[in-house]
Order: sequence, then structure tokens, then C-alpha cells
Amino acid sequence: MPERPLVLVDMLSYTGTKGGMETYTRELYRALGQLDTGLDFVAFASKEGARLDLSWFPGEVVASRISGENRFVWAFGELVASSWVARRRRADLVHSPATLGPMWTSMPTVITIHDMLYWSHPELMTTPLYTRPVMWMEKRGAANASHVITDSQVSADEIVKYLGFPRERLHVTLLAAEHPDTPPSLDRATDNLLLASGQRRPHKNWDRLIRALALVEEEARPRLVITGGRGEDPLAPVVAETGMGNWVELRGWVDDDELADLRSRARAMAFPTLAEGFGLPILEAMVLGLPVIASDLPVLREVGGDAALWFDPYDLDSIADAIRTVATKPEVLPVMAAAGLEQAAQFSWERVARETLDVFRTALGGRR
Repeated sequence: MPERPLVLVDMLSYTGTKGGMETYTRELYRALGQLDTGLDFVAFASKEGARLDLSWFPGEVVASRISGENRFVWAFGELVASSWVARRRRADLVHSPATLGPMWTSMPTVITIHDMLYWSHPELMTTPLYTRPVMWMEKRGAANASHVITDSQVSADEIVKYLGFPRERLHVTLLAAEHPDTPPSLDRATDNLLLASGQRRPHKNWDRLIRALALVEEEARPRLVITGGRGEDPLAPVVAETGMGNWVELRGWVDDDELADLRSRARAMAFPTLAEGFGLPILEAMVLGLPVIASDLPVLREVGGDAALWFDPYDLDSIADAIRTVATKPEVLPVMAAAGLEQAAQFSWERVARETLDVFRTALGGRR
């Protein structure tokens, strides 16, 4: 009986602190584990990731001494160490699910590149000194890749534009969100609460969301909870400057139960981003029947269709109008919830897994 091809999954970036990219890795491999793939998988994990519950991974986990939180050590691991391990394990394919990948491999490599923000919006990146090295790593990884998967058509166009990657080896696989076992109610009781979640990177545009909230009349103004920060919150000065201390709660990083509680009580979810590779928080809200107000960007339209209430993320009045609508017009909320559920039903992790498996098989068919 022939041996099953072995896929080495580069999970050096997986530390439990990186949000959407980790959701993608976890849900993709959970779904692949439920399919008859004909493949075996082994994960090369960061030292932080190896301490987490990785029971969702459908194969062996090899713990490394590489820190996914130390950018320089992690960069070395991505560029060099993952290919060493792949060669030592006699892998037939390498999958790098978090945008960066090895600079050289003797076997085919598939990289999932989630966005091109360092190229399209370098001015919005948190650490300018890190921008050029990341751009070089992205370009070098793509040059070695047999195939690239990305999350949206917008990202695909930018990968061709900035990296010169051949479109015929580029595959768009829209992401998904986990659907609850019980369909959510369309007419649920809520607090006058607006929820927002995400890291404190400049492109997330939280400062304009807070400033727009200050424009909403006090009698209508909802309380805003922003989760996702770590350590000293850079949004605290904006809250103080706008006098929104009684209206804005900077909750920081929350666990799944706390986030579920906030989503159950919120009137809507706000997503004021200036740039994304996909926009997973939109789907994560919609599958729960949580209305969404969000930036009117082409990439987010790929995700939310006509189901969100869209605003101009650069225009405070536009953002304030959207906040005002969900805060003062309860009749629109069930309509938005129903539209969101219908939109989210088009996306599933099983589809993501099957489309990814097709790419793996194509890459293995042309193995070096």
C-alpha cells in the first residue's frame, strides 16, 4: 500500500495572541481533520503554541524552541528552520498558513497570504523599522511558493501587483465563521451597547470610532466596548481627549466566554477598519445574528454583501450616522440580523477545507 503524502504545517507564528490568522489555521485544520484527505499532517509549532491545546490539529505536533513572539527568532524560523524540519521529516509538501514561509524548500510549498498591508498601507503599520524586512520576507516566501492561497479577490489582485506572483498559481478561498448549533433569535433583547474587537494597530481606525461616538447625542449614545488590546492601551489618550470615559470601555484581551457574553448583549458590532485582507469579524458577528456596521471597502463588501450598514471610515459624520441608526432605530435590527444570517450561510469551513485540499493536491501533482 503506498505511503500517504506528508504535509508539514509551519505553525511557528501560532502563539494564541494573533487573532484572525490563528482562527484561520485552527478552523481550517479542524475541518481538514473531518475529511478523508488521503494526507498525513505534522505541525512545526512555536514554543508558545506547543503549550496550548492543539487537539484540533489532525496529526503530530513537533514542539520547537522558536518563539513566535520574538520577531527576529520567528523570522529565522520561518525562513530557514521550517524547511530543515520538512526535509528531516521527509515531508512531501509544506503549508505556511500565516503569510510568511520558507525562503527555499526541496518540496512544493503552499503559502496562505492573508493580506498585503505592509505593501498597500505601510504608513499604517505599527513598527516602521519592521516594514521593510517583512516586505522582503513576503516576497522571498512567495518566490519559493508553488501555489499561494489568499482570502479575497482584493488580496489576490494586490499579491499580483506587489509580489508579481503568477495569477494561474494563485487561489482565492473566502474564509468562514463557525455557525452556532442553535439558530440565533432575530428579535433578541439587547443593551444599548456597541461592540468592537481587534488589535490596536493603526489601520483598525479605533480613534475615529471613538471620535464619531462623541458626535452622537448623549441621550442616544450607546456604550462602546472595545476588546482586544494588550498591556497599556494606546486608545486611552483618545478616550480622555474626547471626554468619552463614561461611554467607552477598553476591555483588553477577553476570553471566549466573555466575548460571547458581550456579543449576546450588544446591539451591533462596529468594524471601522481602513484596510483588511478579508474581514473575519464581520462573519463572526453575522452568524450570531449580530448586526454589523462597517467600513465601506471593496474587500469588506466581498464578505458582508448588502447585509451590513456601511459607512465611510474616514468621515466622522458617516460613522456617527451609522452608530445613531443602530442606537435609535430598533426596528432595523431584526432586518439587519436576518440579512446577516443569510449572508453568513454562504460561508463554511468545510468549503475552505475542500478548496485548500484541492490546492494541496495540485501542488503535490507537480512536486519537485
